[in-house]
Amino acid sequence: MGTVGTGTDEIVGEQRQLINVAYRLLGSVTEAEDAVQDAYARWYALPRSRQEEILSPGAWLTTVTSRICLDSLGSARARRERYVGVWLPEPLPDRTDRDHAGGADPTGPADPTGPADPADQIVLDESVAMAFLVVLESMTPAERVAFVLHDVFRYPFAEIADVLGRTPAACKQLAASARRRVGVARAPVTATGRADVVRHVKEAWETKDIAALVGLLNPAAVMTADGGGLVGTVLHPVEGAARIAQYMVAVADKAPGLELLERSVNGVPGLVAQRAGVVMTVASFDVSDGRVTRIWAVRNPEKLRPWARVAD
Repeated sequence: MGTVGTGTDEIVGEQRQLINVAYRLLGSVTEAEDAVQDAYARWYALPRSRQEEILSPGAWLTTVTSRICLDSLGSARARRERYVGVWLPEPLPDRTDRDHAGGADPTGPADPTGPADPADQIVLDESVAMAFLVVLESMTPAERVAFVLHDVFRYPFAEIADVLGRTPAACKQLAASARRRVGVARAPVTATGRADVVRHVKEAWETKDIAALVGLLNPAAVMTADGGGLVGTVLHPVEGAARIAQYMVAVADKAPGLELLERSVNGVPGLVAQRAGVVMTVASFDVSDGRVTRIWAVRNPEKLRPWARVAD
C-alpha cells in the first residue's frame, strides 16, 4: 500500500489515493476529506525518528485512513438512524464539467492542506456509481473495508488484516460475504444506451408526459430521495412506474422554471435540476433492458456543494 520514502513529495503524493479509498468507504466527500486530513495529522505528529522507521509511508497512511473510516462507519450507523428520510451517498460531478464551469486548475498541486477540492481527485469508475455505493451501504463496516480494499484497490488480505485487526482468512471471508451482497453482475449497459434512456426521461419530464415516463420506467422501478430534513421531499421510497411518473410531474408543477441538465453523475449519465441557477436536485439512474429500474435523487443541499459550478 503506497511508496517507499519519507520525503514531503512522497507523502503529499499519496493524497489522491487516500481520498479515493476514503470516499468509497464512506460515501461522503466531506467525511473522506476529514479522514484523510486526520491521517496526515497523525503522520506529521510522529517524531522524525519514528517516520524514518516506516519503510512505506503510503502503506502507513492507507492503514490509518482505513481504520479512521472503519470507526466512522461504525458511528455513522447510529447517526443515520436519526437521519430524516433516507441517507444516500454524496453524488460527484464530472471533473470536466467543473473545469468548464470555472473549477480548480487540474494541474495544481495535491496539497492535503491546500484549497484543491477533494471531489476533483476522485477517479470516476464503476466503483463510485451510485448503484454500487448504495450496495456498499448494506454491508457491515468490516465487510465494506475488506471488499473495497481487496476487490476495488487490489490490496492483499495480509495488509487488510492489519487494518481490521483480524486474520487474513477472516478478511477473505468478509470480502466473500460482501461480494454476495453485490450479487451477480448484470450485462453492462453501454454509456450511449444509458445516456439515451436518461435523455428520454428528461424530455418526458420536461413535457410532463406521464405516459412516456411510465414507458421509460420498469414497472417495479423504485425512486429514493434524500433531503436530509433540510428540504421537502418524500421520506420513503416511491415504488412503481406509475407512482414515480406522477410524482415527477407533480414536482415539475410545483417548481415553475425548473431546468433539467444532462450531466455525468458519479461517472454515468444523470440529470441535474436547477432553478434560478441554483442546483436543487442531482438524480442518478440505474438502467436495465432499456428501462430505468432505480432513481436516486439527492436534494440535501449539504451534499450538493460540489455541484455549485456545474449548473453554469
